[in-house]
Amino acid sequence: MKLIGTYTSPFVRKVRIVLAEKKIDYEFQIESPWSADNTIAQSNPLGQIPVLILDDETPLYDSRVIVEHLDTGTPNNKLMPASGRERILVKRWEALGDALCEASVIAFLEGKRKPGEKSEGWIARQRKRIVTTLAAVNADLGEQPWCTGNAFSLADIAIGTALDHVTFRHPNLDWRSDNPNLVRLHDKLMQRQSFIDTVPHD
Repeated sequence: MKLIGTYTSPFVRKVRIVLAEKKIDYEFQIESPWSADNTIAQSNPLGQIPVLILDDETPLYDSRVIVEHLDTGTPNNKLMPASGRERILVKRWEALGDALCEASVIAFLEGKRKPGEKSEGWIARQRKRIVTTLAAVNADLGEQPWCTGNAFSLADIAIGTALDHVTFRHPNLDWRSDNPNLVRLHDKLMQRQSFIDTVPHD
């Protein structure tokens, strides 16, 4: 099994954490969609990461598809309930985490454009989206030990990944001051080896 991606992508990191939590061996092929000579489109016509190449050479893409395959395909360390409302609630948290990552990535990439080409208004809109979503997630989390209650799940992986990407790419956005419940969750997540080993870096 081979995972194609980078150390900086939050969507790749989410998959890496799931692989680590489920103790699945894989080869990590570092490749960026921004590299002129990348070959990602050979596996994913969208040219996006992550891509997971299964042992039979079947490519899977989109982090949500990949992590669902990994969790349903192996019995150990289940990260999602099998069905029903509980599963939908985990997926809802994952959707929030992914949306936070998308806003963080968009704002970062827009900020890298040349003066005169980038839109400060668009960056501000994405940063506001991050701030308001984090406030809502902080309120929803409340005093629960984990996002969906008493058990660690994919929901926590998705939210934790988003928090770290915001910290990594937007160091001036101080989310910790106003979101004590998320601080508590994040500090607990950063004690897990899967999070320690996948901290984003250039």
